[in-house]
Amino acid sequence: MIYVAIVEDNKTIREGLSALINGTEGYECTGAYSSCEKFLEELSSLKADVVLMDIGLPGINGIEGLKKAKKIKPEANFLMLTIYQENEVVFEALCAGASGYLIKKTPPSKLLEAIKDAYEGGSPMSSHIARQVIETFRKSKLARGSQPDYELSEREKNVLNLLAEGNNYNEIAEILIISVDTVRHHIRNIYKKLHVHSQSEAVAKAIRKNII
Repeated sequence: MIYVAIVEDNKTIREGLSALINGTEGYECTGAYSSCEKFLEELSSLKADVVLMDIGLPGINGIEGLKKAKKIKPEANFLMLTIYQENEVVFEALCAGASGYLIKKTPPSKLLEAIKDAYEGGSPMSSHIARQVIETFRKSKLARGSQPDYELSEREKNVLNLLAEGNNYNEIAEILIISVDTVRHHIRNIYKKLHVHSQSEAVAKAIRKNII
């Protein structure tokens, strides 16, 4: 069972997401909140593997709420589900610890896949947002010049590149012709070497430090 919480101020969207999750086998909505304030009050006792977090919230916005929530429940995976597609907002959310970033018009089936992907350690992103992230970070990388590579192996760099392109564990395993367990092993090593705790952090740091 994947336990999902929702933070969304639009009642229609919030209730629709809750109904979708509760109506799908293997998923359960454990809380639906109209504000970050109420969500943060209950988070410590809330069962939530994945949190769907809106950004444009009244009071504490989604990005500030994400920063506070990660301090309370660092193991939770946060998917930013929003209308915003500007580079600055995307990057700020990822740097704050978001596991993925989806636009609100994402089809229900894709949303459920993204929740499962995040639960399993992936970093789901809408494809055009992933392209924005890669292009902008690479431009930034060229401007910053070379940086140390943190002693990553070529295979680990290959895995990072594929993560940056939006591939999940299964797709990386298929492309590199290795097992999913081997992919997980490489990603654990990448986390240790880069001193990060999530895929989005690993990709952001790898591009920022000119590793990939």
